[in-house]
Amino acid sequence: MTWDPATYGVFAQPRLRPALDLMARIGAEAPERVVDLGCGTGNVTRLLAARWPAATVAGLDSSPEMLAAARIEAPGIAFTRADAGTWRPEPPVDVLFSNAALHWLDDHAALLPRLLAGVAPGGWLAVQMPRNHGAPSHTGMVAAARSGPWATKLAPLLRPSPVAEPAVYYDLLAPLAAEIDIWETEYLHILDGADPVLRWTMGTALKPLVDVLDDSERPAFLADYAARMRAAYPPRSDGKTLFPFRRVFLVARQRPLSAAP
Repeated sequence: MTWDPATYGVFAQPRLRPALDLMARIGAEAPERVVDLGCGTGNVTRLLAARWPAATVAGLDSSPEMLAAARIEAPGIAFTRADAGTWRPEPPVDVLFSNAALHWLDDHAALLPRLLAGVAPGGWLAVQMPRNHGAPSHTGMVAAARSGPWATKLAPLLRPSPVAEPAVYYDLLAPLAAEIDIWETEYLHILDGADPVLRWTMGTALKPLVDVLDDSERPAFLADYAARMRAAYPPRSDGKTLFPFRRVFLVARQRPLSAAP
């Protein structure tokens, strides 16, 4: 899948807020190595570098397009192509930060403990993932994908909710961590313009589906999905559209050497 930094960046500000909320809960004071895993265009990586100016900060992403945009905006930060599903930090890092990236990967039961294992003693793993797959923005996407002549083509791309309830992540990481903080927030985004939920998802969850459709299929599929979104998220009397969006957060501190079993 080819990511489009411009499309993703249309809603950069509301997407930035969860990253700031996650960053605020990290207790690291003077980390030496900080990694932003799934950094995208690097807007959050730049904030990590500003918070810890003495640290070596790196951004990792699988998209060459996103990395190219990141390098333009922050030439002083090292941005490297890497697959978050297989990447292992060498040596371990003091802060491993991942905002809105790991929901693209499966098998969190193996992934999250492996990432925590890549954090240095006393260091921090901080993760935010969308958990909105039960909302109309995503259930309507599945319904639209299954309702037209494109159904056979799109069926292999439809995933069950990739992000579990917060308690699942507690059970995964609490036995491995010195301390853990897990919470869930539903943001109420106030969006402008026509079909704003369609435009929001075009930069993320909708894109893998749209990418595999040909020019004869794409307009009809998007029209179907847009109609579902207008019904589910009608504009208010002032023309604004309210878009609730749920996200799960976890911050786990690696055990210091003295506390290792």
